[in-house]
Amino acid sequence: MTTAPAALARPPAPGRATRRAPRRYGKAIAFFVAPFGLLFTLFYVVPIAAAVWQSLLTVERDGTFGAARQVFGGLVQYEAVFRNEAFWESVGRVLLFGVVQVPVMLGLALLFALLLDSPLVRGKKFFRLAYFVPYAVPGVIAAIMWGFLYSPRLSPFTALTANVPILGADLVLWAIANVVTWVYVGYNMLIIYSALLAIPGEVSEAAVLDGAGQARIALSIKVPMVMPAISLTAIFSIIGTLQLLAEPQVFRSFSSAVTSTFTPNMTVYATSAVPNTSLAAAFSVVLALMTFVLSFGFLKLSQRKEAR
Repeated sequence: MTTAPAALARPPAPGRATRRAPRRYGKAIAFFVAPFGLLFTLFYVVPIAAAVWQSLLTVERDGTFGAARQVFGGLVQYEAVFRNEAFWESVGRVLLFGVVQVPVMLGLALLFALLLDSPLVRGKKFFRLAYFVPYAVPGVIAAIMWGFLYSPRLSPFTALTANVPILGADLVLWAIANVVTWVYVGYNMLIIYSALLAIPGEVSEAAVLDGAGQARIALSIKVPMVMPAISLTAIFSIIGTLQLLAEPQVFRSFSSAVTSTFTPNMTVYATSAVPNTSLAAAFSVVLALMTFVLSFGFLKLSQRKEAR
């Protein structure tokens, strides 16, 4: 009987194989990662660095009518940001908007997703398309369409719009919320519905055998299992709320209650048009930090609840 040499019979040590793999495939990894890394650097890292640098500059003039030049000003622009009442009023406005609109939108998206996943519903393909179609409408077009519907002189529902000031100062924020909800419910519904489709059918079948109804299955089994998808849509919605721009910008043509500083992004846009690019950059950096803190905080909170 012959035996294999010890060098051939002995499997390679895991540590050695792990250490050799990066050297062996390092060039291939770099080749495939390089395009993404280049685009990420050019269109994400560089603009962020440029905005941060721009926010640290200030404008000086030699005399009243002297030529303007940009010089390093440190945190001067950030002091102006924290003294700007219009900016912080716009932040409070979109936070109020998000506290009301995001739960309503995600609640409708979850309801529609559960209905599509229910075995009792017929015509699922039609309703899935019907729910998603508004998302295919660009936000600007949707805002124009709803703006005409809200306008007392242009709306076909004059009995309502003539008596209820939908475009007035008290209701225009919620009129915009209705537009955003109409557009994005279908998008969030598809994300949640995809998570529902990933749930094994045996889970629902076992619940049915135990005597659970469809409502009980939805609330006790399906909703807890799709919580990661709901958290994802909530994070997207938080980011989108703080970046609200297109809809209120369009509504300025329909309502005088929507000012140039109605939302934080509108404040940035109006400031850069002055032009005061350094202050606009400081607004943008502060807004980006707030968006990061809120979305990251919500993510950590949802992860703690799921861990429990």
